[in-house]
Amino acid sequence: MLARPLGRNVNSMRKQSAKTVEDSLREHYDLSLLKRGVRGKYYRRATAGTNLVLIEPDLANLFPNTESVNRALRLPADTARRVAVSSKRRKR
Repeated sequence: MLARPLGRNVNSMRKQSAKTVEDSLREHYDLSLLKRGVRGKYYRRATAGTNLVLIEPDLANLFPNTESVNRALRLPADTARRVAVSSKRRKR
């Protein structure tokens, strides 16, 4: 049986203590400027005009990008509009 060396294992998944981690970036920032942030300041601007829809994974695999999803959704939408217009014309 091989003897294991005492001390910290280099392959250990355990994180290093925050006290021992050297933070060399902190001296470059004026932390007093960072404390004035306002939560959600740009939220409305960022979400304006955005409609997030989650689709099932099996459907997500069928559409490689946004353009293909939009094309697939426009087809039934255009068909529904045409049916609605033609039914209005028949009622007259």
